Amino acid sequence: MTTTIDVKDAARRVLEVIFPADDEEALVAALTPDFVNHEAPPGTPPGPGGAIFSMHVLARAFSDQRWSIHRVIAEDDTAVVYCTHSGRHTGPFFDLPATGREFAYEQMHIIRIVEGKGAEHWAVRDDATLMRQLIGPAEDSAPT
Repeated sequence: MTTTIDVKDAARRVLEVIFPADDEEALVAALTPDFVNHEAPPGTPPGPGGAIFSMHVLARAFSDQRWSIHRVIAEDDTAVVYCTHSGRHTGPFFDLPATGREFAYEQMHIIRIVEGKGAEHWAVRDDATLMRQLIGPAEDSAPT
């Protein structure tokens, strides 16, 4: 039986450990084979492949990545994670060349856990703040 603590721990681990390490093997082990990312861009591979694609895109674009977890709330098989994603833009991010700027923006993730593994994911990210920090005037960059 999965407990609320197990659900919280599984959700936190992906953001605090696996994504910053760009650890494909650990991500595959943390997700169900039929994992669904409801926020995946069109053309993203289905299943864990889509999460792997996203993790690698972020790892190529951003160094010193960190997801600072502010709050995790769990009920039954689902966790909600409120966090801040931060780092430095040191590689291409889709069509945007590296700017060298630091960034920090808020995110909320909802993750349904089945037998200790992520089965479904939804997210709300403040992408406008991220992009403003990456391409806006220098005074809009995240503080150092």
